[in-house]
Amino acid sequence: MRTLSAQELLSVWEQGLIQQPVQRALTLLAVACPETLPKQLAELSIGQRDGLLLTLREWTFGSQIQSLATCPNCGDRLELLFSVADIRVSALTQSAEALSVEIADYMVQFRLPNSLDLLAIAASANLKNDQKSSQKALLERCLVNVCYHEETQSIKQLPPDVVNAVITQMAKADPQADIQLNLSCPACGHQWQSIFDIVSFFWSELHAWAIRVLREVHILASAYGWREADILAMSSYRRQLYLGMVGK
Repeated sequence: MRTLSAQELLSVWEQGLIQQPVQRALTLLAVACPETLPKQLAELSIGQRDGLLLTLREWTFGSQIQSLATCPNCGDRLELLFSVADIRVSALTQSAEALSVEIADYMVQFRLPNSLDLLAIAASANLKNDQKSSQKALLERCLVNVCYHEETQSIKQLPPDVVNAVITQMAKADPQADIQLNLSCPACGHQWQSIFDIVSFFWSELHAWAIRVLREVHILASAYGWREADILAMSSYRRQLYLGMVGK
């Protein structure tokens, strides 16, 4: 994996304007990981994918993360500041394709969800805006084999306690896929957990950066007649120096 140039970041941003979040994640990684086939990137577990995105985000915008949260109890706004290291989890040590759980005489073999699964769920018109059905469909896609007393069973026959055990094991096997921030409101003392989604957060940062850089390009191109490619090839520091000289 490598860092992206300003031109590449803008290109990814432009493509992402008409893409779903999962597609945006894969587009970023496809450019940053030219040594890896797009299909292989799409088959990474969600935690593996998000771990790469976290690294790319750190290389692009630094190790510090600033965000906002709203207290669900009093509505007060919280400013969050933490580092990439605070939310980085150890990489998966076992194959995402060879996992199993045994409970109540059931042997369930499964794999971890990946981006292809999420894209398939998002593309299903029957599952849109139905979280429960989407979760069920995702689980069914990831179950490889189900045996009860050594006899193969239908996936649809799994009892709720076995389903919950599989979901729990999935979460343990791929912890980077579900990052929860422990938050406390200084105004009312309420405590809660909030999901940190690196895909949406990275995209929001990239979007804000792209708008700012395009504005800088417009100002410098108008003032000096320079080409966009030449302006983007400059370091951010040099662009700021030239911007400060415009009109003087």
